[in-house]
Amino acid sequence: MPPISALLHTTNDALRLGRTLETLLPCAEILILDHHSTDTTRRIARQYGARVLAPDSYAGAKHYLDLARHEWIFCMKPGESITEALQASLFEWSTLPRHAVSHDAAFSVFVRQQTGKAWRELPEPETRLVPRSWNLWHERLPASDESDVALEGELLRFDLP
Repeated sequence: MPPISALLHTTNDALRLGRTLETLLPCAEILILDHHSTDTTRRIARQYGARVLAPDSYAGAKHYLDLARHEWIFCMKPGESITEALQASLFEWSTLPRHAVSHDAAFSVFVRQQTGKAWRELPEPETRLVPRSWNLWHERLPASDESDVALEGELLRFDLP
């Protein structure tokens, strides 16, 4: 079974972090890299059992993967949540035998984004589940790769509070 670590970067996200963390049931670990929050972000993260670290401002994205306890990392933003269908996909994925999952692969998810009172589906899935060895990054999230396999379910991105 390949367990999953969730990885989130936070900065003063106390108002929206709880909703995100509540949906991460398929993850065996939640790792929060907190960038100098001055609100209750760290306390909320710890209430959900997250391991909270202060990142090194000079470290690259790859360095943060090495801090996770598991080989597979699911990257999210604090204003996002995963649907029950995506939770089910991640639970199912994590029950696969280790030898059945290629460590060269990455997995993507489709995103629905809140825009005011409406929702819009983004046209391309985003890479979010990557092995520790992943080297393609776009800021703090994995860069998309055309060879990704899309997981069932969706990631919901909410407007800022």
